Amino acid sequence: MPRTDSTARRHTGRSRRLRVSAAFAVLVAVGGYLTVQYLTGGKGSQQCTVRSADGSSGDGRTYRLSAEQAANAATISAVGTTRGMPERAVTIALATALQESGLRNLEHGDRDSLGLFQQRPSQGWGTGKQILDPVYSAGKFYQHLAEVPGYSRLPLTVAAQRVQRSGFPQAYAKHEPDAALLAAVLTGRTPAGLECSPPRTTAGTGDAAKVGAALVRSFGKDVLPAGDAAEKVAATAGATTQGSLSVPVRSGGATEEGGAPQRGWELAHWAVAQSEALGIDEVTYAGRVWAAGSGWRAESEKTGTTEVRMRLVH
Repeated sequence: MPRTDSTARRHTGRSRRLRVSAAFAVLVAVGGYLTVQYLTGGKGSQQCTVRSADGSSGDGRTYRLSAEQAANAATISAVGTTRGMPERAVTIALATALQESGLRNLEHGDRDSLGLFQQRPSQGWGTGKQILDPVYSAGKFYQHLAEVPGYSRLPLTVAAQRVQRSGFPQAYAKHEPDAALLAAVLTGRTPAGLECSPPRTTAGTGDAAKVGAALVRSFGKDVLPAGDAAEKVAATAGATTQGSLSVPVRSGGATEEGGAPQRGWELAHWAVAQSEALGIDEVTYAGRVWAAGSGWRAESEKTGTTEVRMRLVH
């Protein structure tokens, strides 16, 4: 029987709806893929996991991030503590960077926004080259945060907004739990809380001088012994035992259970976060060893807590 006009119209309408539904499903899939790429920095070569203090028992919180994100988060934390900023300031900075860039050092953004915090050269944050330096951009964020009266007592969204002047100030709030977990680990308050798995097949050879220079840039010239300038300290680091670097842990300051200085765990976690970028294969501190591909374990012969040892890929 020939189709009537109304039957044909119904058939055409159903076909159109099916095509629209199929197109929508494709868009959702693409959107999901792009979201994963954004959150992981588009790099699946290394996955890092941050665990709360009770995370080893399976009862705590965890947060996963990529190699790029972990390295940037560790830099933000190091710059903050080196400036004498409290853990709360580090939490605010990390939540802000999670919202603004997903902890990626973006070379683009709204108008002329750049970097981890999407700072704008036209608004006096620095040159484009400066803003794309994570150490510089984190320092500028903390500089402005320190000028906010009572920032540590303010809601995170309020404190972050007074620095950023964002069009979506409430967006920072959703990142506070993850940022607080990251800050507790990266400032060293939670021991052995960061694990990364860099691929041994792609990790570059480690260079003690480069690791020393990176430490000085993030933590200041006093992080390593000898030398008044970054160049001299880096040269001293390069003269150490080939394939390894030891970083002294200054006495004093907060300690975790067992007497290990919090500063030591901050340095150890920084090394783990930078492991792929700097070719660090093993980190030893306070009787525990992190090895690429196997995570943290107890050291067979417990060492002291006076230094963090890094073994480099060679």
